[in-house]
Amino acid sequence: MRKADVVTRVSDVTGVPKVDVLVALEAFFKEVKTSLKQGENVYVRGFGSFILKKRAKKIGRNIKKNLAIEIPEHYIPAFKPAKVFADQVKKHTKNRTDIVVGK
Repeated sequence: MRKADVVTRVSDVTGVPKVDVLVALEAFFKEVKTSLKQGENVYVRGFGSFILKKRAKKIGRNIKKNLAIEIPEHYIPAFKPAKVFADQVKKHTKNRTDIVVGK
């Protein structure tokens, strides 16, 4: 499902014009990005948390040049689903065989 599909479905369910749904969705994404840039996690009760995960310093390798490269410690954005949300997904996808992982 793409962003346009989400906008269409929300618009159909709520009766709000697609343009307004798109503006609201974009504003939500912008706030999540801004909060994470400032080092603040975003918690949405019943849905999940947008958090920063710390990656430790490590040594990487450039295989072509056979060089060791030090990768400094850094943070990456991550999503952690709420327990209620994760349980609902598990319950509804338990017997599905048409789900393709990694696509």
